[in-house]
Amino acid sequence: MSARVPCFHVCVTCRAGLPLEPGGVPMGALLHEAMAALGGPVELRGVECLATCERGCAATISMPGKWTYLLGGLRPEMAGDLLDYARSFAASKTGTIMPSRRAESLKDMILARFPAYDISYREAAE
Repeated sequence: MSARVPCFHVCVTCRAGLPLEPGGVPMGALLHEAMAALGGPVELRGVECLATCERGCAATISMPGKWTYLLGGLRPEMAGDLLDYARSFAASKTGTIMPSRRAESLKDMILARFPAYDISYREAAE
């Protein structure tokens, strides 16, 4: 993961709790494709199953020294808003972006957050 841009892990197998038609493309894969097509200031990685099937489409955003967020309820048409969110995330000291500073489509997207991994945690345990 680059120290300069956030990393989005997008669940490409996510069906957002909906059945998938034979030969259909999972909504998570469509979200990943939409974000990739727009490009932007992120490292984009597809992953299989973030275990939030009923709250999908799901993705995480992370960056060294910042909170990691698990996001849910995402749709391909939110790709532009997600990339704008990534810019704000990168500019924030901690990665925290209050709902009032996010696009309307992203107000309720955060399912969980995890503390930044700090090398001092490991050193303290040794």
